[in-house]
Amino acid sequence: MDTTYETTDSTAYYAHGTPAERWERARLFFDAKEYAAAARVLVGLVEEVPEQTGPRLLLARAYYHSAQLLRAEAELRLIVERDPVEHYARLMLGRTLERQGRHLEAGPHLRLASALAGDFPEA
Repeated sequence: MDTTYETTDSTAYYAHGTPAERWERARLFFDAKEYAAAARVLVGLVEEVPEQTGPRLLLARAYYHSAQLLRAEAELRLIVERDPVEHYARLMLGRTLERQGRHLEAGPHLRLASALAGDFPEA
């Protein structure tokens, strides 16, 4: 069996269509809990539109749910570097770090995410 053809065919499937069509395909995969497939679609989309937060955040979430935690962390760090008050990215970064057992690093991100969302502990 020619694995080169399969890889090329498979890659072509995930890269096929307009950015809007690929965004929709990625969301369908994500909603179906096919996180690795969603990530395969989103990688190319993020490369095309690196300035857009939505595809990168969904890519980070797909990585998180498919246990690709270092990749999720890298994408989330890019988001919060560009937009320090993106509270959901902060929350996801904190959870990603926690899941890696890096609780001390996670704490500040989780506290900041709570503050940005308006969740303050009662005195």
